[in-house]
Amino acid sequence: MYWNVIVRLVNDWWIDENYSHGFLIVPIALYFVWERRDRLALARLQPSMSGVILILGSLATLLAGVLGSELFLTRVSTLGTIAGAVLFIWGWQHLRILLFPILFLLLMIPIPAIIFNQIAFPLQLIASRFAELALSAVGIPVLREGNVIQLANTSLEVAEACSGIRSLISLLTLGIIFGYFMDARLWVRLVFALATIPIAILANGFRVAGTGVAAHAIGPEAAQGFFHTFSGWVIFLVAFMMLFALQRLIHWLIPNPDQKSQTQKHAADQAMEGKQ
Repeated sequence: MYWNVIVRLVNDWWIDENYSHGFLIVPIALYFVWERRDRLALARLQPSMSGVILILGSLATLLAGVLGSELFLTRVSTLGTIAGAVLFIWGWQHLRILLFPILFLLLMIPIPAIIFNQIAFPLQLIASRFAELALSAVGIPVLREGNVIQLANTSLEVAEACSGIRSLISLLTLGIIFGYFMDARLWVRLVFALATIPIAILANGFRVAGTGVAAHAIGPEAAQGFFHTFSGWVIFLVAFMMLFALQRLIHWLIPNPDQKSQTQKHAADQAMEGKQ
């Protein structure tokens, strides 16, 4: 029933660079499930007919998506069907345990085009404005008209691909994974996920500004080809380092009590072994 939905979803991962990270989402979600194997084994088996209701609702969403040619609805209904199957076969305890891996799969689904455009264009304007201020600060004559930056020797258009939404989506995924493995506290994980938004915007602003500086010093060719692609990788790495610095800052200011107690216990065990 979902074969065509899955095939088109994988095809979007392949052709849309904004969602190429989708290939990693399913294996990571499966790892999260495997990590919960002990809890699943201990959970009480209590099938629920509520799962049938959830499955029927998801299938109705699938039908609405197919009839309305709305890919987002058909893809989201996949997750509802998975959750309904878990609930119907195993019960509420299993669903609670598997809720995070199932919700994590949302990251593999491209957001609707109407929402994507509503996010991308403001990001283009923010990046353009940031680049204008940065170029003016270093003494480079610049004139901005919307998302077009006019320099003395060339003009740069902050297109949709340079809006930063691609790095924002990828960094959000990375931030959720990073927070999951680095800290068990829910509020810290939420901070990591939310922090990826300003970090991605700031990093992309530096990228556009750096491209403007290079175009002014070298020429229009500096804003194209290898340099443009390479700068994207460098800025994404810088954004990740900013996220890592945030993690170290939180760990320094508000240490994890559980991790601290484990460290003290480990030190006490080593001291005891030394005395023996």
